[in-house]
Amino acid sequence: MLICAGDIEQIKGATPIGVGLINSAINLTRLCIMNPPEFLLFVGTAGSYGKKEIFDIVESKVAANIEHSFLLNSAYTPLDNVVASSENVSRETIVNSSNYITKSEEMAKRYLKLNIDLENMEFFSVISVAKEFNIPVGGVFVVTNYCNKDAHKDFLANHKEAIERLEKYLENIYRGKR
Repeated sequence: MLICAGDIEQIKGATPIGVGLINSAINLTRLCIMNPPEFLLFVGTAGSYGKKEIFDIVESKVAANIEHSFLLNSAYTPLDNVVASSENVSRETIVNSSNYITKSEEMAKRYLKLNIDLENMEFFSVISVAKEFNIPVGGVFVVTNYCNKDAHKDFLANHKEAIERLEKYLENIYRGKR
């Protein structure tokens, strides 16, 4: 089953599950209880901490939930803050999820030092829910912006073209061409 955040992030053929960590977790849980899918593929946009380029399309099976306060050593968590849908993830792109968008290049560099390349608000919830229901899951993301002071402006400027490129990529996957 193809899923996306929804709202401004509507992807052709994808079921919207809500924006952010909480709404996506609630709605995806409801979906999995009522009509459990055989597989989940989350599709959407992502911000780059600097390594991935605008309009790059990236596949991942690993998500983190790391907040800036953790990187600044001013907070800790007793929870697992990295989840994966596969055992073999050594070369995977890690996608960080938070309800906040990074606007600091300094913070972006700190994520890169942890081998975290992208941020997307929902992916950590998606993998967490899928694992709870033993549903295979993956994500496909298109980069819309860098995580810097212009993040929101660039997201808005690049969003339409990014979604078009992502939909074309998905069409090629379903037709067997990459």
